[in-house]
Amino acid sequence: MGALSKGFRILEAVRTASDEPSFSDIVAATGLPKATVHRLLNELVALGALTYDEGSRCYRFGLLLAKLGAAVAATYDVRQVARPHIEALHRKTGHVVTLGIRDDDNGIYLDKIESKDFGIRLHSEVGKSFPLHCTAMGKVLLANADESLINRIAGRRLRSYTEKTITSGQQLRDELENTRQRGYAIDNEEITRGLICVAAPVYGIDGKLAAALSCTVPGYVLEETRIEQLIGLVTDTARAASGTVVR
Repeated sequence: MGALSKGFRILEAVRTASDEPSFSDIVAATGLPKATVHRLLNELVALGALTYDEGSRCYRFGLLLAKLGAAVAATYDVRQVARPHIEALHRKTGHVVTLGIRDDDNGIYLDKIESKDFGIRLHSEVGKSFPLHCTAMGKVLLANADESLINRIAGRRLRSYTEKTITSGQQLRDELENTRQRGYAIDNEEITRGLICVAAPVYGIDGKLAAALSCTVPGYVLEETRIEQLIGLVTDTARAASGTVVR
């Protein structure tokens, strides 16, 4: 058993204890050597996963686990709430619909409904990351992020995926400003040739960004006269999903 597994065994012992457990309680519950428990408890306390009370000599969960738990709860909530809406958008368009959230400098695909007869293979599996500077959902997520993150992304070398990828920091800033003003973002073959994607923000009941929702269409089936229709469908769907997500 590795150190990580042993650490989780200790956390489980704290969780299932009838009262705040002491060192000896945790040793008895886990069956691990005292030296191992002592070392891992010190590490868990240093990380903020556990706290130690000098008076009672007992352990309890720390703020780190509370933060992680809140993040997980929010993630599951937005996926559950948005699912009927992305299903409705998929029925209306017949194309790929995705839901994404931001994890620091990257986006993460949270949900996806694939089109059976999609002509171009998408690499948007649930749980996979995507760049923020050249995807429609990424631009939505980045446009609603703190200025410090925008500065960090815009100030680095931006990877080029196609000849249409934004690689200029100033151009990215301008694109993010446009995204904020119009309420949606477009990826016009910036990450994959032949694919056009429209994304819009999904907000929680607190008014803060909860996720981004998008629809991806092959360029050969999307005439310019129909892009406005797709924008309307995506923004209407994101608006309908907003305000119901608890953060």
